[in-house]
Amino acid sequence: MGDVVTLVEKAQQQFDHEKAAKLEARLRKSQFTLEDFLEQLQEVKKMGPLSQVLGMLPGMNRLPAGANVDDSALGRIEAIIHSMTREERQKPAIINGSRRKRIASGSGTSVQDVNRLMKQYEQMQKMMRTLGKGGGRALREMGLPAGR
Repeated sequence: MGDVVTLVEKAQQQFDHEKAAKLEARLRKSQFTLEDFLEQLQEVKKMGPLSQVLGMLPGMNRLPAGANVDDSALGRIEAIIHSMTREERQKPAIINGSRRKRIASGSGTSVQDVNRLMKQYEQMQKMMRTLGKGGGRALREMGLPAGR
């Protein structure tokens, strides 16, 4: 079943009310940027090793026995985002093929890694839009203030 209570407790310990209020305001306006994405990844990293955090989620014990979580993947994602210009982080739509090559080169990753990150970001952006429309209800249900 996982250890959701411990996961929520860890999230509450790392929780910054001011940042949450700013993020909620941005979500309400559908302005979730790669900078916000990076900030959220850094918050997850503060909670401990990714494998430990994921182990607290219900259903994660059903993963194949040999499945390992690559904690260094977060480091690669951070490197990719840090290799972007501020404008690219705020307006990801401007990232074309040549920019992807430059970002990959600057981060020591491949263009495929950059493409994968962009896809993950788009999925996260959709999810955040959904959360934003929910008025912070999901945060309140987890026992975290919604920042109104």
